[in-house]
Amino acid sequence: MGIYLNPGNRGFWQAVRSKIYVDKSGLISYTNQLINTEEQFLCVSRPRRFGKSMALKMLAAYYSRGCDSSHLFKGLNIENDPAFREHLNQYDVICLNMQQFFIRAQGQDPTRYLEQAVMEELREEYGELLPERTTVLAEALERIYAKTDKQFIFLIDEWDCVMRERKEAEDLQRHYLDFLRDLLKDQPYVALAYMTGILPVKKYGQHSALNMFWEYSMTDPFDLGITGLPPKLTRP
Repeated sequence: MGIYLNPGNRGFWQAVRSKIYVDKSGLISYTNQLINTEEQFLCVSRPRRFGKSMALKMLAAYYSRGCDSSHLFKGLNIENDPAFREHLNQYDVICLNMQQFFIRAQGQDPTRYLEQAVMEELREEYGELLPERTTVLAEALERIYAKTDKQFIFLIDEWDCVMRERKEAEDLQRHYLDFLRDLLKDQPYVALAYMTGILPVKKYGQHSALNMFWEYSMTDPFDLGITGLPPKLTRP
C-alpha cells in the first residue's frame, strides 16, 4: 500500500467503527455502473461536512488492489449488489488531496510536486516498465497500461482549491487545468475518475477546462441523491 497509489482501507476501517457511521455504500453500486462508460467522470460538489472525504475513503477501500476489504462491507447495502465481488479490490487507485499538494509545494510548481510524489510510488510498483527518462505522470500511466492492460481509478479531493485560494494566478490555474486534462481526458488507462469540488465555468482559449465531467450538486444531484441511491443508472 502507498500514500497515493492504492492507499488501502484503513481510513474506511476507522469510519465504519465510528458510532456516527451511516451506510452510504450505495454510492459504489452507482460508480460501478459508470466504469468504462461515457459517464465515467464524476465531480461531486457539496457543502462541507456532507461526507465527501468519507466517500473517497470508502471508494479507495473498495477499489484498491493489494488489500482485502470484503470484511469492511459485511452487512452494508453494497454487499447485496450482484457486481460487488466483480470490482472489489480490482483496480490500481490513485488518491489525491489537491489542497495538501498545494500546501506542501511551498513555492514549487504544485503539479510538478504532485507528479514527483506519485511517480515515486509508481516506480516502486512498476519500476521495470518505466525508463528513467519518464517523468510525466500521464506518460508513465500510458506505458503501464500498454504493458499490463491494467486500468486506474482516480479519486481527487478538493480538486478546485487552486481556483478558490489562488484566484489571481491565472497562469497557475491554466497550467493546472492542462495537467488534469492531459492526465484524464481520452486516456484508456482511466476506468473511473471521481472528484470533489466545483467545476469551473470559465473557459480557456477555445476549449472548456474539464468538459468531460458530470457535476453532481445539491441542486442537481441526478441519481447521486443526498441520502440514498436508486439501483439503476438513469442519467439524462
